Amino acid sequence: MVFAEPKKVLSELDEALYRQYEITNKHILDGVNPFISFNKNGFSLKTPKQEEVESEDLQEFFPERRYVPLLEILATVNRYSGFLDELQNWQQRYHRKKPPLKTFYAAIIGLGCEIGTKKMARISQQIVESDLDCTVNWFFSPEGLHSANDRITSLISRMGLPNIYRRSQEQLHTSSDGQKFEVCRDSLNANYSFKYFGKGKGVSVYSFIDERNLLWHSVVFSAAERESAYVIDGLMHNDVVKSDIHSMDSHGFSEAIFGATHMVEVSYAPRIKNLKHQKLYIFRSRSNVDRSSWKIVPSGYIKSDLIEQNWEDILRLIATVKMKEVTASDLFRRLNSYFRQHPLYSALKAFGRIIKSISILRYIDDVELRQAIEK
Repeated sequence: MVFAEPKKVLSELDEALYRQYEITNKHILDGVNPFISFNKNGFSLKTPKQEEVESEDLQEFFPERRYVPLLEILATVNRYSGFLDELQNWQQRYHRKKPPLKTFYAAIIGLGCEIGTKKMARISQQIVESDLDCTVNWFFSPEGLHSANDRITSLISRMGLPNIYRRSQEQLHTSSDGQKFEVCRDSLNANYSFKYFGKGKGVSVYSFIDERNLLWHSVVFSAAERESAYVIDGLMHNDVVKSDIHSMDSHGFSEAIFGATHMVEVSYAPRIKNLKHQKLYIFRSRSNVDRSSWKIVPSGYIKSDLIEQNWEDILRLIATVKMKEVTASDLFRRLNSYFRQHPLYSALKAFGRIIKSISILRYIDDVELRQAIEK
């Protein structure tokens, strides 16, 4: 196992962190990094706008008519992906005959376009409202819908057109962000958030998308909860989209998530607000190193002993998440519920500070990485 021995892992990270300090500061002193400037309040970092690249003309994909019926689109996608095969009756004991394809299409359009099954039955030919309700109630389970969406995502990912948007064919860059919506009716997920809804209640809809514009996961939770814990849930959601580097805004940032994403082998690259105020760390083994010429300096030390003492628990937590026994958001919510900070959570934060420091140093040094994150 890559993470079996804590001393070996920490030794390699110690070397990587020190090397990144050296590289980042050398490029600043040599003028290789002209986008950073210093003042009495710290430093200021500029990110130039990414130049647009003209792509080659694409062949005619669509027929001469300008409009393609939604029913035709759904039927074509199902023909090549077979996503409707995933929508099975959730009660196997009293197995009902599967409705015809047209009923599934009508139900998807009715719910997806916010028409409703009642109105959809009235405006459709040879579709009965009771059949639509039966299809939605017995065949539209959350597990089936997720699996159907995975089939469609897998089909799109194999096509040539979406992949021309990738910055690199060797790694896939994904991102996530949340939107707040006010809820006027009773909901288990809704909660008060004066900042966004005043005296009302609302929810957060957190969506995941990759650089090919594939929307591959979304989740709804209370507007009062932090978004960072749900980042791991999205990354572990399916086996179709394998993220190599993941970005989000400051709401999805935390030091514990830095540590957890490193353990699940995803590079965590958030766009952090007020970057100059972030505290950087270094191992105590480098305390005697001459840092007089460094422009970017650490202000704290890594608690290696705390990490080693809780390493087995950290591995157990990550294994639980990777095996999908429990969601990461549930685990972090439990760890945050203690009156005093749980030792496991403190150790994971201490480990995450290593990864955070390396990530910020790379962010300062690599303008192309900053452009990709901003995009």
